[in-house]
Amino acid sequence: MAKIEKSAKIKARPEKVWEMLAFDRHPEWDEQMQKGLKSLEFTSEVLTPEDKYRVGATAHVNMREGKFDFEITESLENEKMTFHAKKPGTNRTLATATFILQSVEDGTQFTCLYDYEMPWGVIGKFLEKLFARRMEERHQEKCLEQLKSILEQ
Repeated sequence: MAKIEKSAKIKARPEKVWEMLAFDRHPEWDEQMQKGLKSLEFTSEVLTPEDKYRVGATAHVNMREGKFDFEITESLENEKMTFHAKKPGTNRTLATATFILQSVEDGTQFTCLYDYEMPWGVIGKFLEKLFARRMEERHQEKCLEQLKSILEQ
């Protein structure tokens, strides 16, 4: 799997950053989701707002590029969240995102660790090295910029 790590200092408390990590809030700060999202629905029970952040919370996302199932696998409120993205009906993880929130003097140090695997075996690995990694790095940077902009208003 390819790995990308991006960080930004955000002038907002970890609690405010945490609120933006629910699956249904991602389109607000993820440009790819803004452009390609057809639908997003939680597939796990959501009775309270906190249920969106719990381990086991799941969502089905229909994008222009395809359909994906997300599942939270680690959740430490206001500190860390990890989720996996899979193709529906498979057990194969396409990507794993981990968000780390560290309280700092005037806000939050926010770090995104993103692991992904290109399809198509050897061809996918070649494409990843050729251009996909740079594209994904730019995407992650734009996401951080947008998240920071929203939270610092």
